[in-house]
Amino acid sequence: MYSFESVARLIAMGAIAVLASNSFAVAQQGGKYWVPNEQSATHKTSEVRKFKKPRATAEMRKRAAFARMQNPAAPKEKEHHLILQVNSNDPAAMNLTLNNATNVSEYYKGLGEKVRIEVVTFGPGLHMLREDTSPVKARIEEMALRSPEVSFKACGNTQDKMQKAENKSIPIIKQAEVVKSGVVRVMELQEKGWAYVKP
Repeated sequence: MYSFESVARLIAMGAIAVLASNSFAVAQQGGKYWVPNEQSATHKTSEVRKFKKPRATAEMRKRAAFARMQNPAAPKEKEHHLILQVNSNDPAAMNLTLNNATNVSEYYKGLGEKVRIEVVTFGPGLHMLREDTSPVKARIEEMALRSPEVSFKACGNTQDKMQKAENKSIPIIKQAEVVKSGVVRVMELQEKGWAYVKP
């Protein structure tokens, strides 16, 4: 019969053999032996680094956003402004104006910047925005849906003169707004810093 001491020794030796063989197998597969202090310390450090970076980045972004909101001197997103004037009853000039508006609008959309474009008509150019005579009415209707940054202004003075001359009401397309004076509108927008182009 075996004594208690010899049984305990056999069990201890078996456990040591199992641990040694497992460590050897791991080492053969390119792993490392388990070292309690070294591995746990490395594991903890890498975990801390993993979580620290995203938190720090998010915190910096949050602070920058608050600083921009609280600082009135912080640069605001630039918005571009353009006046396009039409004062002739020429379909080619009207289409050129719409082409210019489309090109400018698409250019700034491509840059991710805002733009406002105002087409101002007066004199014979009012025909561009007349419901009954506009050669570009369908195109303006389409543009109003696609490019809300483009607006149309009709001269009220010209509308009054045409109504008297033709002895009838002069309807303006629904996509346009009537202003008192087209020339004054152009002048006032220029005084506010709007760029001016006559196609």
